[in-house]
Amino acid sequence: MTYCVGLLLNEGIVCLSDTRTNAGLDNISIYRKMFTFEEPGERVIVIMTAGSLSVSQTTIAQLREAIEDREATGETSIMLAPTMLKVAEIVGNRLAAVRLEIDEKLSAAQQGATASMIVAGQRKGGAMRLFLIYPEGNFIEATEDTPFLQIGEHKYGKPILDRVVKPTTSIQDAQKAVLLSMDSTLRSNLSVGMPLDLCVIESDACQVTMRRRIEAGDPQFRAMSEAWSNALREGFSQIVI
Repeated sequence: MTYCVGLLLNEGIVCLSDTRTNAGLDNISIYRKMFTFEEPGERVIVIMTAGSLSVSQTTIAQLREAIEDREATGETSIMLAPTMLKVAEIVGNRLAAVRLEIDEKLSAAQQGATASMIVAGQRKGGAMRLFLIYPEGNFIEATEDTPFLQIGEHKYGKPILDRVVKPTTSIQDAQKAVLLSMDSTLRSNLSVGMPLDLCVIESDACQVTMRRRIEAGDPQFRAMSEAWSNALREGFSQIVI
């Protein structure tokens, strides 16, 4: 499994994903779950994936092929799509088609495969947008009332986002929020693991303005995790019932 989260703020977009994939207790691997597509100054798209690797990797590969196709159009390529809404539609259609194709191959073994995705980005002259793409290809969009979206093992990291994140949250505080959200998930679920991929897209930059890989044992992340644990214990001890 995995955990990915995206925040849509007035100042920009913040995305974070883990990299753990496991097919049993003794078969754990690292695979990137965050993919970026950029034409700096013109458009930037970040896609994060959760679920079956066979579905997500095939979908990403086919999206890349469509970009490189000499006959690509705004109906087939996410880098030519006229709006981020159209980008979400292209990704959703491709994800649904791949899922159905792989499901057919696995049906004889009475197995299935599924995946979901978060699509974030902005094109020049358009608004920043953030979408959650379901396995069936339909999607929902982040709003002012719900400025963050999650996929994968999301329940452990959701409480802090519910309490802290608003559209007015700063980029710096947003990075802290997603990292603490991930820290809570890492502590509670062994199917989520390091290293982590963090990226920031500042409003109207139309490119990734900060990209960071956080390895296991990263001193900054460890210090933040310990400070959060201490703050929780101190807060707990001060509550009187």
